[in-house]
Amino acid sequence: MFNADQLAAFRERLLQKQQQLLDLKQTSEDAAQTVELDQSSVGRLSRIDALQGQEMSRERERRRRIELNNIAAALRRMDEGSFGYCARCDEAIAVKRLEYDPATPLCIACASKEEVEKH
Repeated sequence: MFNADQLAAFRERLLQKQQQLLDLKQTSEDAAQTVELDQSSVGRLSRIDALQGQEMSRERERRRRIELNNIAAALRRMDEGSFGYCARCDEAIAVKRLEYDPATPLCIACASKEEVEKH
């Protein structure tokens, strides 16, 4: 489906994104630390803000793990020779879709069906 130069460009983008996500991991871990609940050291509103920040950090980390898993899967598909084909229907994924997100495992039709099934 893709020539060697195109695959190399997709691989490079995936590896760069993977490194960016790994670099952000430490920042996320620091923000997700346990919030101090001692009222003598922190006011109630400050604790609420800290708890909200902690939950937001946990959600960002969850999404980061999903994205890292998607990147790893895309790199495996490259190694196996199945990169660019939908993991569900085995049809080719549109080049524009892969250019937007080379880690995407699904064609637009299957991704749309998955969204409908979720809701």
